[in-house]
Amino acid sequence: MEGDCADDYKTFASLHGPALRASAVPPRYWPSLWRKLESEVFDAGEYFGIMQVEEVEEEDDGDEELEGELKKNSNPGNELCYKVIVTNEMGLQAANSNSIFLIDHAWTYRVEHARQQLLQVPGLLHRMANLMGIDFHGEVPDERAVTQVLEEMWKYNQTYQLSHGTAEEKVPVWYIMDEFGSRIQHSDEPTFATAPLFYMRQQIAYTVLWPLRDLETGEEVTRDFAYGETDRLIRRCRLLPWLPNDVLEINSFTAEPSDDHYQAILSENKETLPIPIKLPVYDKNKIFKVYTDLQQVLQNLTHPRFEFTDSEQEADILYNFSHFKDFRKLSEERPHVMLNQFPCENLLTVKDCLASISRRIGGSEGPKWLPRTFNLHTELPQFISYFKQRERREEDNHWICKPWNLARSLDTHITKSLNNIIRQRESIPKVVSKYIENPVLFFLEDVGLVKFDIRYIVLLRSVKPLRLYVYDVFWLRFSNRAFSLDDLDDYEKHFTVMNYASGVSLKQIHYDEFIPLFEKQYPEYSWKSVQDDIFKAFAELFQAACAKPAPFGICDYPSSRAVYAIDLMLKWDTSSNGKRFMQPQILEVNFNPDCDRACRYHPTFFNDVFSTLFLDEAKDCHVTAIV
Repeated sequence: MEGDCADDYKTFASLHGPALRASAVPPRYWPSLWRKLESEVFDAGEYFGIMQVEEVEEEDDGDEELEGELKKNSNPGNELCYKVIVTNEMGLQAANSNSIFLIDHAWTYRVEHARQQLLQVPGLLHRMANLMGIDFHGEVPDERAVTQVLEEMWKYNQTYQLSHGTAEEKVPVWYIMDEFGSRIQHSDEPTFATAPLFYMRQQIAYTVLWPLRDLETGEEVTRDFAYGETDRLIRRCRLLPWLPNDVLEINSFTAEPSDDHYQAILSENKETLPIPIKLPVYDKNKIFKVYTDLQQVLQNLTHPRFEFTDSEQEADILYNFSHFKDFRKLSEERPHVMLNQFPCENLLTVKDCLASISRRIGGSEGPKWLPRTFNLHTELPQFISYFKQRERREEDNHWICKPWNLARSLDTHITKSLNNIIRQRESIPKVVSKYIENPVLFFLEDVGLVKFDIRYIVLLRSVKPLRLYVYDVFWLRFSNRAFSLDDLDDYEKHFTVMNYASGVSLKQIHYDEFIPLFEKQYPEYSWKSVQDDIFKAFAELFQAACAKPAPFGICDYPSSRAVYAIDLMLKWDTSSNGKRFMQPQILEVNFNPDCDRACRYHPTFFNDVFSTLFLDEAKDCHVTAIV
């Protein structure tokens, strides 16, 4: 390799080397891979062929060895059984630097667009139905075939995520390999490995295929559908879409994680804990210098006892949008400086941690105010067991998959497909929570009964003693379409976050208009009693979060204050005496929430917040102490 070619290859290796190493693609294949990518060489047909084989029917007293072999090499999901075999007369040598192959992708999409694309992209439904063995021969896409493809596709889906770009661009992409790639079967002892590769020069993703050993003519091409997973139980769970097995014997109980789990979170966050300090007593007329990067604060904080400074070093209060990390250094060098964050507050604001600390209340099922939640990374077997138990009892099994640490409903999906949920584990870290199938609804003119959620702003003044306030104004968000437990990918029916979605209307009702309308629609339920239950849930949540010392709970740091937004819904529940009541359901807790609406409709909002948190003057500040 000489001249410009050598330079081009070096550029390729520099750009794609980290991804290739992470996928364990041997470096001997890289030059050949580069040439094939540059020239778009798809030469797998020269080495491999697709063979349709007759399936072996299992007898009741069947041969155990044969049964084991069937399990080891299982066809993913359709009645027709295909295999990919080596057809080249010379076989295939793993040491040959040319033994790496490109697989094209037949369909690349994001989950929320899948149904629309199957209905609208010419030929796509036909191709996917044929690839998955689904009987569909019509000219016009029909809902039955689309629904079948949307279920079966989780046996074929692969995923990757872009590492750069906006939050929307980083949402995981799913893809289905072409007919050749999709016919490659599973084996616990695979002959090949595959990995997605996003080729930056063309801005196209391919799957790369390479051998793990030498193969002779006629040998099967297989890959491990749970590649890299060594835990036997987790492998069984991950392979469930292709190899059904009974996991009911697994206990679905989910205990609070060990102390080591919380220590690992602290380490991963690169957060240091402060030393014990004593906050000075300030003169009651002191004017505090505030350093902030939040425009909403700069534009709306007008209280005479606060003034802004451009110097972080001379500030008495740091009120920043980004997460603060080095609390130890701050406590050692500037213990008097107050800030709008608590060490270890991620135990509240990250969804898997929120579920973990909430288990300190309510026993094995957790508190009544939190939907049953499982961490797909650490609690997949327990979730599958729980799902199967509900299925056996014919209970509702709609679930919502959410990333641990994304907001605005990004990459959040509702499903009743177990295969879908299992495969979600392969994308970014996620939790799965029981979807509220019986929400309290609100009647909107010209729409009907819709879902709604409520956002409260809570102010955490201190951990020890626990002092918690809630802002007296709350905010409402509504779905745009009447609720029903179908069309699970209809965003405007099942979600309420409309202010970030383009081309959709945003319905707003102010809290003081909402309360009389709510009580008119539900005359047996006073808003005060509903809100009392909401505040009780908030108090229990923060008591749980502060029950243990850091890093197992929110850190008791006297200089810390914080503002959080808690999003919740109401669902119908039944008491022991058979009476229906409205049960609050906490959905998530947000750090440094967007307070644009608060400032727009309540200009004193940040004056109230700063007075309550930093001056200890809550009177006339439109807040209620709940702890």
